[in-house]
Amino acid sequence: MLEFIQTIDTWLFHLINGGTANKLFDKFMPFITDNQHWILVYVILFVWLFWKGGKTGRICAAVLIITIIISDQVSSSIIKNYVGRLRPCHVLSDIRLLVPCGGGKSFPSSHAVNTFAAAAVLTHYYRKYLWLFFGIAATISFSRIYVGVHYPFDVIGGACFGMLVGYIVTYLAAKGEKLFQKKNK
Repeated sequence: MLEFIQTIDTWLFHLINGGTANKLFDKFMPFITDNQHWILVYVILFVWLFWKGGKTGRICAAVLIITIIISDQVSSSIIKNYVGRLRPCHVLSDIRLLVPCGGGKSFPSSHAVNTFAAAAVLTHYYRKYLWLFFGIAATISFSRIYVGVHYPFDVIGGACFGMLVGYIVTYLAAKGEKLFQKKNK
């Protein structure tokens, strides 16, 4: 059964990595997948949340920081080491590698984990931007397959785990906030 799943995953990888290849994506996806380009966006987001977001923004920012720390550490330090799956760029020879392969493990995609965890948290506090948050997470996650460093199931597993962490942390934060409000009445 595991071999069958790997066969499907490899087929999907080739379909996305090679089958959707085009000049626009060849320029756009490496840019999207690079964390360095997102630093300014993250800084602006946190400044806005703390400065203009009021109480909701400050709570959202705090929950977001906690969520990303948890999701990143669990995915990178625990799950990846336990699963031990090699990246397609280390295993397959017939791929289009558009960024450096990296030495880390493949499952789950930490980009997918963290962006979907963030999307879950941000959507909890700013529901009307759901499509924006999850659209960005999906685009970044798709880029990981397109550039050749993750299998589709790495991204799907990462997205599911990230959303789970995001929902759990926001649920616990909401419970904590209600408890705090009750105590201060």
